[in-house]
Amino acid sequence: MTLQEEYKRKLVSAEEAVKVIQSGDQIDWSSFNGQPVLLDQALAARKDELTNVIIRGASSQRPIACVEQDPERKHFIYSSWHFSAYERKLHDRNLCNFNPVAFHERSRYYETGHVAPDVGMLQVCPMDKYGYFNFGPQANSARTIVTYSKKVLVEVNPLMPVALGREERCHISEVDYIVENPGFPLIEIKPAVPSETDKAIASHIIKEIKDGCCIQLGIGGLPNTIGKMIAEAGLKHLGVHTEMLADSYVDMFEAGCIDGSRKVTDRYKMAYTFALGTQRLYDFINQNSLCFIAPASYINNPAIASQNPNLISINNCLEVDLFCQVSSESAAGRHISGTGGQWDFAKAGYMSEGGKSIIAMSSTAKRKDGTVVSRIVPTLRPGTIVTLPRWSVHMICTEYGIVDVKGASTWQRAERLISIAHPDFRDELIKEADRMGIWLRTNKIA
Repeated sequence: MTLQEEYKRKLVSAEEAVKVIQSGDQIDWSSFNGQPVLLDQALAARKDELTNVIIRGASSQRPIACVEQDPERKHFIYSSWHFSAYERKLHDRNLCNFNPVAFHERSRYYETGHVAPDVGMLQVCPMDKYGYFNFGPQANSARTIVTYSKKVLVEVNPLMPVALGREERCHISEVDYIVENPGFPLIEIKPAVPSETDKAIASHIIKEIKDGCCIQLGIGGLPNTIGKMIAEAGLKHLGVHTEMLADSYVDMFEAGCIDGSRKVTDRYKMAYTFALGTQRLYDFINQNSLCFIAPASYINNPAIASQNPNLISINNCLEVDLFCQVSSESAAGRHISGTGGQWDFAKAGYMSEGGKSIIAMSSTAKRKDGTVVSRIVPTLRPGTIVTLPRWSVHMICTEYGIVDVKGASTWQRAERLISIAHPDFRDELIKEADRMGIWLRTNKIA
């Protein structure tokens, strides 16, 4: 049988493909632009036939039909490895649960049997002449889903860019059914317009980066701002080993900042596990051998990432307490995002020879009622999850400066953090630090 004959034999409608799913099945599907659309809609249409179907996704950027059409969760139970803004709202409606995970460990859960999917669903690129479907710009755990699912359904999107790298594809022999969609435009995330606070924070961080560093930028407007500042600063010989590839990396490359010549792993390559940005970014990675996509089990593994000297890891957080416990995923019981790769790269940055792990945040936040509160707090509120334990934190930056807390005692940490808190909150933070026994009369705030 030729590859084309096998393709035609496995090509079915979405409605036909989802007939393999039975009550009680566990389904895993790909994240970001790899999330299935027609298969999701067809499965949702079968809801009255099914009960207790467990679905695991991650960072969904599109509405999920199986969730929206089953608001009482009688038929489908959805959870996510990392919340998007949409999934956060689902969680607020009690329609989505969270699967705690350090990103580099996720594939291990499948290998050890802790996660055992009956059906895997992925949106993929068209089959190439050798019979392979590329996963597009989201390797993450896609290869693992294919390997460990009893049945595999792929939804072919002709607009999906081909991302070259490692474990970035599956063969038609591994696929049970193929569904074609008409070419759904990829989800685009436009870089946020930087605030003056973002620019101030970035101005402190840029001083920590030198020629030859390897860069990891997290998700959000601040990392994009830092990327643009790097491009404008004219830094040279930078490497890329990052969880997320964003438009700012294209800016840095086009400015001549990136060549990967000082890297140890995947030298001369821009290594990443998913790309999320504008069409400009997707066009840049399409069939581009300079870009190297790989599973999170490789990219996010601290033992791999830290081999690159001068790895600079830059990530955001929601708040930090005076003990240096960092929360990046929840606030007082409301789940916001997830651990993602923050722990992975906080560890890798500090393990790297000459490397640094930087947690960045604005010093204050404004609540819905207009109240301004400090992001540096005496202690984390009940229900707030610790993303980085205090021992794992290296450097913390706000618009008021950057401090290094490695090896520091509790009173030294409190002093350093309060020095970069908003001035309006410093006196109260000092009082609280004194009350908690982590303040000395000799402490000073610059």
